[in-house]
Amino acid sequence: MPLFDHFHKPLLHSHQSMSFHSRWATSIADDLNLRLPKRFLAEGPFGLGRFAGADVAEVDQSPDFDRGPSNGVPLLGNGTGGLAVVIEPVLYAPPVPELSMSAEFPEEVLIEIRDQQRGRQVLAVVEIVSPGNKDDEEAKLTFAGKCLSYLSKGIGLVVLDIVTEGVENLHNVMVQLAKQEAKFEMAGDPQTYAASYRPVRRKREDFIDLWHWPLVVGEALPTIPLALKGFGCVALNLEAAYSEACVRARIPS
Repeated sequence: MPLFDHFHKPLLHSHQSMSFHSRWATSIADDLNLRLPKRFLAEGPFGLGRFAGADVAEVDQSPDFDRGPSNGVPLLGNGTGGLAVVIEPVLYAPPVPELSMSAEFPEEVLIEIRDQQRGRQVLAVVEIVSPGNKDDEEAKLTFAGKCLSYLSKGIGLVVLDIVTEGVENLHNVMVQLAKQEAKFEMAGDPQTYAASYRPVRRKREDFIDLWHWPLVVGEALPTIPLALKGFGCVALNLEAAYSEACVRARIPS
């Protein structure tokens, strides 16, 4: 199935882009779990942003919130209706903050691949770019910095960008933020693309192997490598997962 433009008419008004991103992420995770060894598990989508604020930041609970008779302090009874004992809370109450800066948590969807035999260690991450990641210079740098932090820990990374709003290529922002040469940027600064990154050590030197593909509305999506930290690569069939997501979302072919 060819790539659609999810951010302009006619799909803009009939199908919410973030809902589709989430469905596509689920299809990617399902596809990976069919082929990954049992010890690995692809989990997601994890949605972040203002539609899932509790996943990003602490929810403010002011002191005057009605917590009931115990005022939020746990009660422990003897199980027979006897006197309840008040248990002192273990949470630290910080001072009232002097300042609170305004913030906006960009909407985004990601998938994590974890090793079930090594304390659920994260081996790879698939990031699906949202319009919020391209809103302004700060948002772009925040996204690029997060991606570089994955790579600095040896975690494999795939970035999928089908957002047809915001012209800057976030892969190129990553390259510039890492202060790498321009030859590592994607030629032509394509608006939509897929990029795969494999952190690797060769002869006592650290490298990041790069693969990238421009994605074109109306054309099929590629199969790309997804690097698992310490375990090589697995094929990520973007076209199959995208087609399944479109069918389930009732997007006409």
